[in-house]
Amino acid sequence: MNKLLTVFTPTYNRAHTLPVLYESLKAQEDTDFIWLIIDDGSSDGTEELVRNWMKEGNPFEIRYVYKENGGMHTAHNTAYEMIDTELNVCIDSDDALAPGAVRLIRETWDKVCGRGYAGIIGLDADTNGRIIGKGFPEGLSETTLSGYYENGGAGDKKLVYRTDVMREMPPYPVFAGEKYVGLNTKYTLCDQEYQLYVLPAVLCIVDYQADGSSAAMWKQYLRNPNGFAYLRRIDLTYRKSAKVLLKTAIHYDASCLLAGKNGFLADSPRPLLTALLLPLGCLLAAVTRVKGKD
Repeated sequence: MNKLLTVFTPTYNRAHTLPVLYESLKAQEDTDFIWLIIDDGSSDGTEELVRNWMKEGNPFEIRYVYKENGGMHTAHNTAYEMIDTELNVCIDSDDALAPGAVRLIRETWDKVCGRGYAGIIGLDADTNGRIIGKGFPEGLSETTLSGYYENGGAGDKKLVYRTDVMREMPPYPVFAGEKYVGLNTKYTLCDQEYQLYVLPAVLCIVDYQADGSSAAMWKQYLRNPNGFAYLRRIDLTYRKSAKVLLKTAIHYDASCLLAGKNGFLADSPRPLLTALLLPLGCLLAAVTRVKGKD
């Protein structure tokens, strides 16, 4: 019988954290899933570690793919090319699948799979059991990810997507010499066509690492200006909140300046707004050049 779910894990030099995730997968009472590890160029013995696990006779299948280091978004591109299950969920290499998560996903999807949803949105919690950001409003049964945030939501959420829907969306672009594109760009595009079913339960236990992708953002801004300009362009196109649009326009200007783009004001989805905020964008670009240095 075909498995329902792929748990995919992009990883880069996380051999020291992957065992926690592995143990959380072994603890699932429902083994209706595949674990797909996308190794983004690790040099710390990750492959040997995973190969040994593959020999242990687990009730779930483990698939391992090694690729040249290109950043988290390229690992997601590779994963979406390979996943052959109906659903998929990304669990990062420093996180863990919450107890009973696979069972909850399966039971929930059995109830709503025929309603046209792109998937399920659930909760993340920290290692002490505290919900990351905010939970879901009472009575909320469906939402988009961007709609959740625009209506006062906060904190990372766990997204379980239909694989066919993710393949409808364009792959993350790859820019020469850069290794970052915001993952939420694909989710924002998905939001324009689909809703997510709300599951008010913890699906993932998050343990943020000091050297993780969310750390040292000034360096990220400086090193990946084209990736950030793409992210801001998507947000300028689809976001509705005035506050978000103002902030996004400033960041769009700054990223385009750092990338040396010509004609970026005319190319903006909101040219008047980005032109008006250009002085602040210039200031942000200057600050980034200073703070983003090694």
